[in-house]
Amino acid sequence: MTYPGKLGVLAIGLLVMAGGQWAWAQSSDDAHEHDHTHDHAHEHRHEHVHDEDIYAGHFDDEQIEDRSLADWQGEWQSVYPYLQDGTLDPVMAAKAVDSADKTADDVKAYYQKGYRTDVARIEIDGSDVTLHDPQGARTGEYAYDGYEVLTYEAGNRGVRYIFERQAGGEALPAFIQFSDHAIAPRDAHHYHLYWGDDRQALLEEVEHWPTYYPADMDGEAIAEEMLAH
Repeated sequence: MTYPGKLGVLAIGLLVMAGGQWAWAQSSDDAHEHDHTHDHAHEHRHEHVHDEDIYAGHFDDEQIEDRSLADWQGEWQSVYPYLQDGTLDPVMAAKAVDSADKTADDVKAYYQKGYRTDVARIEIDGSDVTLHDPQGARTGEYAYDGYEVLTYEAGNRGVRYIFERQAGGEALPAFIQFSDHAIAPRDAHHYHLYWGDDRQALLEEVEHWPTYYPADMDGEAIAEEMLAH
């Protein structure tokens, strides 16, 4: 397992829905249900906008909450191999369309650096985190060490949730830091994980962010999920 410059990154989408509303009311009871459904739809639209703001990095400090490793439980796979074999090319092309000055090849080169990692798989079970690389599997026990709020050049912000190694030996990073666009407890759908032995230096890493999705998703499903966001 390699930790370029003692630093590394592992990563992680939001799902939303909106309700409909009745077109007319045929009785007083129906009218009551119409009002209720309308309120329900309004709540969902409000939550949708609220979640989009947070995902984009716009939130207040008061909204941030502590999180535990329970939010990232399960088995995860790196998306880097799918970038290398061309599965994610449609995603790169779509990002290029949204860019004013970058081609699909430019975008892919950027993500080649960002996604790069030799940690192909991660398992999180309780407080145990297992990293799989070409040399084998290494398991360590990690405990919550708080969060840090970062402000990026574009003006948006992000939250890193930090866990410190309690057992497992020096072959494992002393710290791992999750970033999944959420700022309060919720099950992650993908994430970036930064790891290394210097807690502060990790917070300055913004160019290398290996990204991880559930291990039971194939490459096409991951590409579709990325295109949806």
